[in-house]
Amino acid sequence: MMRIAVVHDWLDTWRGGENVLAEILRAYPQADLFTLVDFLPEAQRSRLLGKRAHTTFLQRIPGARRHFRLLLPLFPRAIESLDVSAYDLVISSSHAVAKGARTSPAQLHICYCYTPMRYAWDLRDQYLAARGLATGVRGALVHRALDRLRDWDRRTSARVTHFIADSQFVRDRIGRCYDRTATVIYPPVDTEFFTPAADTAPIPRDYYFAASHWVPYKRMDLIAAAFRALPERRLIVAGDGPEAARVRAAGGANVEFVGDVSRERMRGLLGGARAFLFAAEEDFGILPVEAQACGTPVIAYGRGGARETVRARPAGHPTGVFFDGQSPEAIADAVRRFEQETPAIDPRDCREHALQFSTSRFAGEFTAFVAHAWSTFARDGR
Repeated sequence: MMRIAVVHDWLDTWRGGENVLAEILRAYPQADLFTLVDFLPEAQRSRLLGKRAHTTFLQRIPGARRHFRLLLPLFPRAIESLDVSAYDLVISSSHAVAKGARTSPAQLHICYCYTPMRYAWDLRDQYLAARGLATGVRGALVHRALDRLRDWDRRTSARVTHFIADSQFVRDRIGRCYDRTATVIYPPVDTEFFTPAADTAPIPRDYYFAASHWVPYKRMDLIAAAFRALPERRLIVAGDGPEAARVRAAGGANVEFVGDVSRERMRGLLGGARAFLFAAEEDFGILPVEAQACGTPVIAYGRGGARETVRARPAGHPTGVFFDGQSPEAIADAVRRFEQETPAIDPRDCREHALQFSTSRFAGEFTAFVAHAWSTFARDGR
């Protein structure tokens, strides 16, 4: 039997990458799981088949549960300390360092890449500015550390036999950062869970909705601020994170913050919204697809993965509208355009469009890719 290791960056909460990890483990239940740290809440572990990860020395550092991200300079050493030498196939699920696990030419290494790490490449200045580290002595030291991390990231990309990108946008970034080609397989969206409301009564759709983990590049503050210019509209915002103070300060009296919500309430809020707002330049962006799966249109920043997951009116059967600038003014203008466009976007078109990103589609494409790569590798070697 083929011996399989799955290497994920870390486990501490559940986001889009963990959805992909869960489907990989469902496809290969015999695989062993490896991560830098594993602090996943027990209530969520069943979605990983109850597996506990083999972890690194970072797991044992005092305070790591809350502050392991501050140990970023140690991540390369930690991921390379994982021993996956006994496995025939290594699948890395990577947005940071998982793809840097030490493998040999005798092993097939397939990386499902969400992005080359943002803070070492494209979004470095944005991350550092948000933390007050863009200038000064501390800033210079952090830049030097990130330069070393980027060099390591580029160098260790050679350990990967095949890259899979989660969008065309990320495929292009992999080519630019690593000088490697990648096959695009869109991540799985649970279109069986995220569905239009079963109630046959008309949905009021009297609010707009936005949700995210509140980190700088998500630009949730811009969405909240946009509704100051739309005082007659109501906005509900879900989520929390490091940008909480900035996001809450940006909103006016017509913005309601509901914090982190359960998966079930997220589905209800998505399904009842007039539209879902999305201001990030995202690699893929799973929430806009979940919104469409619930029959809800999307108003999105027109760059990044949203261009692949939201269909604008000129293409026919639209599922949303785009805005071109990351500013409150551009978002407010997009809301007005969305309300004025005729005919209105059909929730059935949103649902139909979302189905092409289903979990069953992902499982079929991913396992077919792995099977073909393995047969070629076994026949020809690397």
